[in-house]
Amino acid sequence: MSQTSVPEKAAAQNFAACFFKRTALLMLLIGTAVVLIDPFYHYHKPWFGLKAVLTDKEYQCIGSLRNFDYDSLIAGSSVAENYYNGWFDQGFGCTTAKAIRSYGATADLCYLLDAAYEEHDLKYVFYNMDTASLCAEPVPSYEITGCPMYLYNKNYLDDVKYLYNKGVLFEKIPHMIALSTIGDYDENDSYNWAQWKEFTESQTLRLYARQPEISPMKPKDFYRENLEANMDLVTSLIETHPETKYKIFFPPYSMLWWDNIYRTGDLEAYIYNMEQAMGQLLTYENVEIYYFQDEKDMITDLDNYMDTLHFTQDINQYMAEQIISGRDRLTLDNYRQILSEMKEFAYEIVNKLILPYEDRIGVG
Repeated sequence: MSQTSVPEKAAAQNFAACFFKRTALLMLLIGTAVVLIDPFYHYHKPWFGLKAVLTDKEYQCIGSLRNFDYDSLIAGSSVAENYYNGWFDQGFGCTTAKAIRSYGATADLCYLLDAAYEEHDLKYVFYNMDTASLCAEPVPSYEITGCPMYLYNKNYLDDVKYLYNKGVLFEKIPHMIALSTIGDYDENDSYNWAQWKEFTESQTLRLYARQPEISPMKPKDFYRENLEANMDLVTSLIETHPETKYKIFFPPYSMLWWDNIYRTGDLEAYIYNMEQAMGQLLTYENVEIYYFQDEKDMITDLDNYMDTLHFTQDINQYMAEQIISGRDRLTLDNYRQILSEMKEFAYEIVNKLILPYEDRIGVG
């Protein structure tokens, strides 16, 4: 049996050493490129004249809240993504960033607000409070929904998933550079999804998966336990940061949304949840509440929507203008009456206004 000669062994060792060095250098260059460009803003705000290109909230929101320069937040679910930051900046003399989480569960938004408060003193929080968020589970859902926790935690040892990610290297970095240099991307439109969506009555009706049977109406305090836990999360932030002015608003869902919660048996409980939450929140001096769910002409015009609850950016602008001017504001004197009238209107929707559309619901 032949044996490997000394020169051959030396050549193999040299090759291995050279391969190791080149591989290590390549890995260093890749990791350095990701750190320097940092499309998820995990380490720093944009450098080299690049724009803050924010299009992937699950990946970018937490980093931007920790590293960007701002003094106010727009917080909420997907219906809050289409606000133009400049509306609030100009209206209130502030610099806003967005704290966005799909579905807008209270615990998830409070998680983002806590992250923002770590390094920022906030003048305003413009808080989109979705009705369903009041009865959601009062625990953050980022991990159980598959969010990239290596971006959320502060353990840099697991950042290898970010530093050596081919999607980051070949998609996210080029995308960020392209929109910063050759596109017309506007940083005020962070996370905006409205541009290519269809807002029509026909689509809204087609996408409404109506429950065929009407469920028994739940007791109004059916969600009391979750409601109280969620309100504890919100009020804890409000009490801990009295210097921040919280402008909380309830967005206008379409009449199909009201029909849906009636058929699922949630209507009475949802109205009750809002009444309890408002009564508690309005006792704080640094809280204002604005209510848009009773905009009758708006919510019955299905051309304003792409599904049961997602509306056009024109409605986002309308709400921003109302908040800036102080209109549609609730007080301890009027909130019960307004919710009572909303309840009456909801029953008018399900007993009368929805009837002409019933044969078109769910039809492609």
